[in-house]
Amino acid sequence: MTRRTRNFICLWIIFLGLANFVSYTIAYGYIGGDAKNGEIRDGQYFVRGHFIHFRQHPNGNETEVSRGVWIYSYIHSITIPPTVAAMIISTLLLARPHIIATMREGVIGGQTLITIFMTVVILFVGVITIWFILDFITNLASAE
Repeated sequence: MTRRTRNFICLWIIFLGLANFVSYTIAYGYIGGDAKNGEIRDGQYFVRGHFIHFRQHPNGNETEVSRGVWIYSYIHSITIPPTVAAMIISTLLLARPHIIATMREGVIGGQTLITIFMTVVILFVGVITIWFILDFITNLASAE
């Protein structure tokens, strides 16, 4: 793959990641929170918004929603950590030539630093994403 093609792909990943984050934020504000922070109680689905202060509800910042909205909200919440990881990795790939050039001397080289950082991001986000998915499945199974 040419550098130009790689950079083009990385820029699109960053752009799409930002679009995903903006759409998540808009949905979070519109429905009053997200399902990851909400719960299923007595067959009813609730989202909870820790950062929603303009809506006050009897149960704090909790909003009852339909099952479909709850599922959508939870799945969208699951997409945020991998989106952030993809944006970080794309940014590292774009900055890679500069990092390597400025870290030629020293204990650790630029390429090694990039590899370590990317590995940590992938492992951490992988664990978080699996944890969110398992929590989602557990919540849905307990509702039925």
